[in-house]
Amino acid sequence: MKKILFVIFVFVCLVSKKAHAQFETVKDSVVQLYGIVMTADSLVGVPAVSIMVRGQNRGTITNNQGVFSIVVLKGDVVEFTHVSYKPKLVSIPLNLEGNQYSVVQLMVQDTVYLPATIIKARPSRQQFERDFVKLKVPDDDIEVARQNNTAAKRRVLMQSTPGDAGEATSLQFRNIANKATYQGQLPPQNIFNPAAWAEFIKAWKRGDYKRKN
Repeated sequence: MKKILFVIFVFVCLVSKKAHAQFETVKDSVVQLYGIVMTADSLVGVPAVSIMVRGQNRGTITNNQGVFSIVVLKGDVVEFTHVSYKPKLVSIPLNLEGNQYSVVQLMVQDTVYLPATIIKARPSRQQFERDFVKLKVPDDDIEVARQNNTAAKRRVLMQSTPGDAGEATSLQFRNIANKATYQGQLPPQNIFNPAAWAEFIKAWKRGDYKRKN
């Protein structure tokens, strides 16, 4: 029994020592990377520079003065990118002593070439007037909304758009309520309803009952 307890005690000590050593290793590998990003020609801080750790979804950006700070691990590769400058890579040394690493990263401006745009005038005044008059100006959002809310457009949408679950449920409840209201008697007929006749005449004038191809 004493031998079994001794073996368990030795095993627990080894596991605890290994976990403590692993924790110390991870703790020692954490590095605070900080510094400033500046232009290579005028040494001015560059704001909004993206700083990402390669292979990981972690990063930060520089402030208005180009200063940054991020937590990385020893051996990580950090990439500096900006739309106006060439990207730069910084490798964190594996044999770094301590847990802090400062850099002054200089960014070289990148030249972007755009295709040439040639502006030509109209050959004659008559051609300019003809093209100006026939030019179709696209409708703005207010005009498009106004066209979509016309009475004709609403009638077409009401006839072609199916009802949703809420409308179907409301219609079913109305039918049930009407049946319960006129239970044991005949419901009123719309043939004697003047409002129904007026709506029928309006629909007939609009052409709602014409045969559609």
